[in-house]
Amino acid sequence: MANIYDGAFRTILNDCRKLIIPIINEIFRETYTGKEEIRFFPNEHFINQQDEPDKERITDTNFTVFGKTPKKYHVECESSLPDGKIIIRLFEYDAQIALDEGEVTEETLTVTFPNTAVLYLRTYKKTPDRIKYVIITPGGTVQYDVPIMKVQTYSLDDIFEKGLLMLIPFYIFSHEKGFPEYNSNEQKLAELKAEYQKILERLDEQEKQRVIGAFDKRTIIELSGNVVKEIAQKYENVQKGIGDMMSGALIETEARKILNQGIDLTKKKTAIKLLKIGKLTIEEIAECSELSVAEVEQLAELQTVQTDQTE
Repeated sequence: MANIYDGAFRTILNDCRKLIIPIINEIFRETYTGKEEIRFFPNEHFINQQDEPDKERITDTNFTVFGKTPKKYHVECESSLPDGKIIIRLFEYDAQIALDEGEVTEETLTVTFPNTAVLYLRTYKKTPDRIKYVIITPGGTVQYDVPIMKVQTYSLDDIFEKGLLMLIPFYIFSHEKGFPEYNSNEQKLAELKAEYQKILERLDEQEKQRVIGAFDKRTIIELSGNVVKEIAQKYENVQKGIGDMMSGALIETEARKILNQGIDLTKKKTAIKLLKIGKLTIEEIAECSELSVAEVEQLAELQTVQTDQTE
């Protein structure tokens, strides 16, 4: 089951990577603007084991944000009960990431550990606020905290106001304890559906304001449906109620995309006709066709190239 959630987390990170920036700002108190380059590195690492085959470890994320100073980050998504083992896995990952990217100069090995954090999808009484590394070396002791983000502590207003849109597919975890009641009570289920309708409306608004693109919105909706399908397996009404909403939103998004493509094509045909007539300025054609000046200039350049090729 956890693989479904890990997969959703990796997918939204890889496909909509800019959405990780607000998460990093929230966890590490950074001030990235979202314009920074983000470079991802391989997630597969092999842990060397004496007298045994190397053990493969797959991290959820391993990337560098190139701000004023490049910083490495490693963020893991966790849905299970804290068992004391995750800190061991984290350290194995971090050590291997550091070693994989280490440098040897004049018999000196320099390794840089990443800034590491954990996203807990479920919050239990045992879930800590942070975990800690204490590394005792012959040269001294090094210790530092690994921060934790508890997804269930963030309300929808928090998520949208802070730009934590990457958490939306996992918002359903906040309602997990209420599944039995939602499944048997139509009124309660209607309230949950109304909340998800608000999510879809707010995502539409984010797209209109160009905070996110159409692809980002579609990915968030699709992964939200996948997570609901997995987490509500035993609750058919919940699974169907919210799942159908997400599927319907995807169909609507695709239909709108096709419609917009048709509208754009019509606008371009109008601009091309006016360019061929040659009586209006670029600015006037842009106003008549409802395209931008830059788009009309591109069409004009294309028309010139095509004319030159036929002469």
